[in-house]
Amino acid sequence: MNPSVSICITTHNRREELARTLQELSRLSPPAEEVLVVADGCADGTAALVQTSYPSVRLIVHERARGSIPSRNEMAGITTCEVFLSLDDDSYPIEPDFIARVSELFASRPRLAVASFPQRSDEHPVTLTIENFGPSHFAASYANSGAAIRTAAFRELGDYPPQFFHAYEEPDFALRCVCAGWQVWHESSRTIRHHFTAAQRNELRTHHRHARNELWSVFLRCPAPQVLAVAAFRLVRQLGYAWTRGWHWVLREPQWWLSCFAGLPRCLAQRQPLSWRHYLAWMKL
Repeated sequence: MNPSVSICITTHNRREELARTLQELSRLSPPAEEVLVVADGCADGTAALVQTSYPSVRLIVHERARGSIPSRNEMAGITTCEVFLSLDDDSYPIEPDFIARVSELFASRPRLAVASFPQRSDEHPVTLTIENFGPSHFAASYANSGAAIRTAAFRELGDYPPQFFHAYEEPDFALRCVCAGWQVWHESSRTIRHHFTAAQRNELRTHHRHARNELWSVFLRCPAPQVLAVAAFRLVRQLGYAWTRGWHWVLREPQWWLSCFAGLPRCLAQRQPLSWRHYLAWMKL
C-alpha cells in the first residue's frame, strides 16, 4: 500500500496568502489525508479564517511567534501520515494528482527521506514559463516551501535545530540524511507554485540567519580537525555574498558573527560530529 500523505504549513501574519493556498489545495485529487496549519504568532485573523472557512484543517495556534522551524518540528511530530508535504503559506502543488504521485514515489524508494520539486516562483520569473526543469537527481538540500518528507526518517534523525528559528534547516537535515543512508531526491516531474510574497520577508535578516545557522551547523556536524577549515570556508563565502550586495551589507556582517558566537556554547553542547567521508560526499552533491 502506498504511504499516506499530509500537508504541513506554517504561517505568520499572511492571512490572504494562506487563504489562497488552502483554496488551491482543495483542487488536489486525491486530496491529502490531512492538512495541518500552525498560526505562529498571528495577529491578523488567520486563526479565525481557518476555523471558519476551513474547519477540516488541523489548526495549531501559537499566541507568540516561535519561528518556522519549531512550528515545522511540531507538525512533523503530530502528523498521522507516513509522508508530509512541507509548504509555505504562499506555495502549493500545481498538478492535481500531486499527492498521488508523491505517494507512489515514496513507495518505490524505501530509503527516500526527502523529495524536493521545482518551483515556479515570482522571485525567479524565468521559472514561470520554463517548460523543462531537467532530469531528476540526488540533491544536497531542498526547500521547505515545497518538499515531501518521510515522517519515519524525520523522527529517526531528530528535529530541525530549534535554535535556528528560521533558515538553513534544510541543508542541515539533508546532511544528516546522507550520513545515515537516507536519500534526498529532486523530482522534476511535478512542480510547486511559489508566489514568494514580500510580506514578512527581509533579505538582510534572512541572510544573517542563514549565515549564522550555516556556521552553527558546521560546529554541530563537521568532524575534527576539518571543522575549523570548513567553518572558515563558510564564513568567507558568506562574506563574499555580502560583498556582492554592497557595502551596507558588508558593514553589517558582524551582526550575525556576534549572534553566532553567542549560540556556540549550545551548539558545542549538542555537537554530534558525522563521518568526514559522508560529510565530504554531501558537500560534493
